[in-house]
Amino acid sequence: MNIPIPPSFHPDAAQSDIFPDKGEYVLKVSIGNPPFDLYAIADTGSDLFWAQCLPCDQCYPQKNPKYDPKSSSTYRNVACPSQRCQLLGTTSCSPPSNTCNYTYGYAAGSLTQGVLATETLTFASTKGSPVPLPNVVFGCGHNNTGTFNENEMGLAGLGRGSISLISQISPSFGGRRFSHCLVPFNTPPTISSKMSIGSGSEVSGPGTVTTSLVASQDSTFYVVTLNGISVGSTYLPFNSSGAVTKGNVFLDSGTLPTIVPRDFYNRLEAEVRSVVKLTPIDDPQLRPQLCYGRDVQAQGPLLTAHFDGNADVVLKQTSTFIEAKDGIFCFAMTPIDGPGGIVGNFAQTDHLIGFDLDGNTVSFKPTDCTKL
Repeated sequence: MNIPIPPSFHPDAAQSDIFPDKGEYVLKVSIGNPPFDLYAIADTGSDLFWAQCLPCDQCYPQKNPKYDPKSSSTYRNVACPSQRCQLLGTTSCSPPSNTCNYTYGYAAGSLTQGVLATETLTFASTKGSPVPLPNVVFGCGHNNTGTFNENEMGLAGLGRGSISLISQISPSFGGRRFSHCLVPFNTPPTISSKMSIGSGSEVSGPGTVTTSLVASQDSTFYVVTLNGISVGSTYLPFNSSGAVTKGNVFLDSGTLPTIVPRDFYNRLEAEVRSVVKLTPIDDPQLRPQLCYGRDVQAQGPLLTAHFDGNADVVLKQTSTFIEAKDGIFCFAMTPIDGPGGIVGNFAQTDHLIGFDLDGNTVSFKPTDCTKL
């Protein structure tokens, strides 16, 4: 497949580098005065932006120095009670200082606890000069536990909620929209791609397809409708009945595999098995995943995700079969007992993906993200 030349970013757009990190992606954000470089997980599946903060009462090991609010002249605690303190539904006041304490949890069991505060964030721009944004609400995390690794200094919530980093900063750059391009899994960590925020981050041009965001009860998620997936030329509907509920999946850069209902998964896996003319590898540590040797990345089928609005997104073999152990590549989807699903970051790689919160759309454009 011919990969289109990546577009240049708009001169008014804010920009940030995104680096691959063991299946997650970390976004470079400068926080405080003087600016302190923070590398936080880029997560479209949550809202809160937080950093590991000194003093760290209970923190996961971190390779880089932790952010120290006392060393920044622009750090301010959020007052409690206040409107800003209520932006997050899991806050409480702590007399006599009346700090706004928060607790924020994740589906995988990870947890951050601390105080809400405001800080100045500084972003690179395509104009060349850095752009400081004062009074951004974030979580100063003093107790952080879970599946974080030593390169991750916090988490950048990029969801649709009012406290998310995107909701807070994108209006300063001309619109509630952003785009990112995730490099393939196992790309060397020295190779970064770009996130563009605000006016000019729109995804357009030849090869672009667009689907509608669907309103949902949870204001955080980028919910879309997946009608089905083709394995090669064989189309498999999301539901065996053929009828699809609108808003049945959401896009989550913080989740690795694509997660689909068990019936759909079983049909997909059976079709992949029938198409791949290689012998599966049965590794006891990887069961029950469907795994093959390295040849599957050359000989495996192309999968096409069919989103509402005739938005067909082709997933290359590098997005569909992921190296789980040395020389063993496994099908990058997993089943769940439930009606909905998640499009994880494996499936999002090598596409420039634009999220438009004002226009309620998501656009996809095949792109070599290592060239951005």
